[in-house]
Amino acid sequence: MFKHIVIVGLGLIGASIAGALRKAWPDVRITGVDIDERTREIALEKSLVDEALADTEGRFSELLDAGCGTCDLVILATPVDADEPYLRAIAESGYTGIVTDTASTKVRVSEMAARILRFPHNFVPGHPMCGSEVNGIDGARDDLFEGAYWILCPDEGTPPDYIPALHELVTGLGARMINIAPNQHDRAVAVVSHVPHFVASSLVTLADRASDDQQSIMRLAAGGFKDTTRIAAGSPSLWCGIAFDNAEQVKAGLREMQGILGSFAEALETGDRAKLTALLSQAADVRRSLPVAWVPSSERLLEVRIPISNHPGAVAEATTIASEAGCNIQSIEIDHVTEDRAFLSMILTDEGDVGQLSAKLIGAGYAVSFAPLNPKEHIHV
Repeated sequence: MFKHIVIVGLGLIGASIAGALRKAWPDVRITGVDIDERTREIALEKSLVDEALADTEGRFSELLDAGCGTCDLVILATPVDADEPYLRAIAESGYTGIVTDTASTKVRVSEMAARILRFPHNFVPGHPMCGSEVNGIDGARDDLFEGAYWILCPDEGTPPDYIPALHELVTGLGARMINIAPNQHDRAVAVVSHVPHFVASSLVTLADRASDDQQSIMRLAAGGFKDTTRIAAGSPSLWCGIAFDNAEQVKAGLREMQGILGSFAEALETGDRAKLTALLSQAADVRRSLPVAWVPSSERLLEVRIPISNHPGAVAEATTIASEAGCNIQSIEIDHVTEDRAFLSMILTDEGDVGQLSAKLIGAGYAVSFAPLNPKEHIHV
């Protein structure tokens, strides 16, 4: 694990990471960096961090060289628009440890890091998929990541040992790690996160426009309406930034949503009850198929062992293939048998398509062995 972690940005996500770290690993030293004095004071009062440093004059490289010089992980918990000066400061400092981020889009920040950092492969883009309608450090919770997906985007240049280290961090905070490429990430989150935010905002706007002076409609806006539109209360400036960072994917999603809504309107206009019922049935079937919660069985663990000595980027590729097959990695480690021979060991839960995983790994040129594992044999269970 990491001994000293620097978190840049102590808003909702950054402060929640600090709190979750403090709960999971009390001995880890946590340094928080934020431009807001009140935020720093709250972080110290709540013991979220061991020290809270200001960076009002862009002195982050000095901080890394001085008080933060012992850190082995830097987490940029800031919007993408704020990342560039910190990446430049990291490059100037000569810092050689792991750098990750928490932004909601990945292509732009990945390109930025590749362009700026002296050691670009040390940057592993990340995105914990969770949040709250309460912004800033006031909304921070140490259980925010429990059961949430935490996406990482390693590539063929990512040092092999970084992925097990980050997996231990992410799962230790209660999240589930998924590896995908940055462009796949941005397409996916446009559909499941970004477009839904604008749909929720549109519903609130629709209700507001339809309200009379007595706000009678808003009085009726309870239950499902409130649940559906909760995310519309999020920070407008933050969501504006997210939308423009992922503009092409969001635009495509919104246009497709217009077409879907148009199909409902067309069925009503033509009096086509069969079509409307079919549209509603299709959506209902898909919604019912979603799992209520992730409850993996610890009685059916599976160990996958993969020789990786002659495969550069093998760890990133193998874990990405596992994510694509829907397999959840309970733990991951690299077993160095000899100086030039190593195995990647992944312990999987009972989710996903193991057959697809096996076929894809073999198709990628790996020799793979599977073995059932008794939970009592596995230290992480």
